[in-house]
Amino acid sequence: MDLNLINAAEARNIDALYESIGSDPYILDKVDTIPFVNTPLHVAASTGQTRLAVEIMNLKPSLSTKLNPNGLSPLHLALLNGHFETVKGLVELDKDLVRVKGREKLTPLYYLAEKDDRAGILAEFLCACPESIEDQNVRGETALHNAVRNRNVRALGVLMGWIRMTGTNWVWVKYIKDGRGNTILHMAVSTSRPDVCIPR
Repeated sequence: MDLNLINAAEARNIDALYESIGSDPYILDKVDTIPFVNTPLHVAASTGQTRLAVEIMNLKPSLSTKLNPNGLSPLHLALLNGHFETVKGLVELDKDLVRVKGREKLTPLYYLAEKDDRAGILAEFLCACPESIEDQNVRGETALHNAVRNRNVRALGVLMGWIRMTGTNWVWVKYIKDGRGNTILHMAVSTSRPDVCIPR
């Protein structure tokens, strides 16, 4: 990637970004041709530079689905680094980013089901992109499986509450079996913990 573009992203400076573009109008196109790379959007998202990330995504939307060498998209990086304003800014521009499959086909929604402090954003993701609840990783697991495995009662409550609220549209997701043939009920029973129960 061009050194000026890297410097612009690391400097968190929109003016520097446009100076790089002024020097080479194809600079973002060149970055986009590299299959797996940390783009300026990855850098901005991972450091929580919401305005810069939104600006780059507006200029070159295709960078938002590009995976870096670690198999992570800009949204994955913003989420994993706890930059929730950046997460919201990117999803407002493209709700389908919630479904971008990174390493092992893990989506941002899947990651949200791991930790208790992310339940609010989990609900926002489901409202923005309802179809994301059915996404499975390489082991056949959904975000529901991940919530049960991590004993994340809050995330499980959000996911199951959302399924109940939407009626019969997504009820079948509760019965998805992972690669070992386990539904979320099987997983909940195997935890032997009463606080991880599956509401109907």
